[in-house]
Amino acid sequence: MTKYVVSGYIGFDNFGDEAIAGVLVEYLKSIGAEKITLISANPSKTSKIYGVESCKMLDFFKSILESDVLISGGGSLLQDITSLKSLLYYLVIIMSAIAFNKKVIIFAQGFTPFRTKIGKFLTKFVLKKCDIISVRDLKSAEILNKMGIKSTLCTDPVFGMNILKSPKPQGVGIQLRSFPTLTDNFLECLADNIAQKFPDKCVKLISLQDSLDLVVIQKFSQMLKIRNIEFEIIKNLNVKDAIFELSNLEYLIGMRFHACLVAAKAGVKVIGINYDIKVHNLAIQVGFPIIGLLECDINTEINKLFELNPNNYQIPTFNFDNIIQ
Repeated sequence: MTKYVVSGYIGFDNFGDEAIAGVLVEYLKSIGAEKITLISANPSKTSKIYGVESCKMLDFFKSILESDVLISGGGSLLQDITSLKSLLYYLVIIMSAIAFNKKVIIFAQGFTPFRTKIGKFLTKFVLKKCDIISVRDLKSAEILNKMGIKSTLCTDPVFGMNILKSPKPQGVGIQLRSFPTLTDNFLECLADNIAQKFPDKCVKLISLQDSLDLVVIQKFSQMLKIRNIEFEIIKNLNVKDAIFELSNLEYLIGMRFHACLVAAKAGVKVIGINYDIKVHNLAIQVGFPIIGLLECDINTEINKLFELNPNNYQIPTFNFDNIIQ
């Protein structure tokens, strides 16, 4: 029997990362893991949700020392776009496991071009010492290949969740998150389009991480209010609730990767907002349109929502073969 430690963006109430953690924990339990420990920003809450052990983010050494395997991922942990500091944190966890002679699995991670030379150098150095590396998209595989790192191509683990299509989808979901280049001008243009194209639809403003999403959602709600558009703010969601809200929509205009993924899998007509290359890659993979974040005239792109046939989506499957051994 094997003892696992999982490192990820866990305990921050981020829908996508919590969904990934749930998929991974369920699988590890199914293969008879002796012990599962998640490194979390909120250990008590994490243990309660997943029914496993958990440790604080800066108190992982003992858990790794007493484990057999470290699993790092999924999501986009190993990148320096967010900050070099976060990249260094996740690399230190991996290097600790390597130093303790533990097996290291990089799990279904997404990679983007590195912003700093030191970030790229250190990531390459660490990855070369890992046992198994899997990536969730072709672009990530290409980035690692150029660095001389071999990887197994899979998909995002959330594709492996059982997400049912609603028999009566209804309403328009707007899923926004705070981001430096998300401007008021863009939001005003988006609000104009909502008022023009969905005047009689129920509009749901969906927060998938309240600490980042609610500020911009509340700002956008005022723009809709001025235009006499009725709306509902959906917040404080757990993973199950978030999947329910997303999968029961008729349309979604979404920023977050996993918002678009879940909605697309549920057969919702989706248009992504391209704040990050991972959303662009997902749109290409699945086959839904995308809006450039810096574009003001988004009228033409949003019109594509009405032409979409979700039956034409290319929804990949996910399995654990050759990813965790």
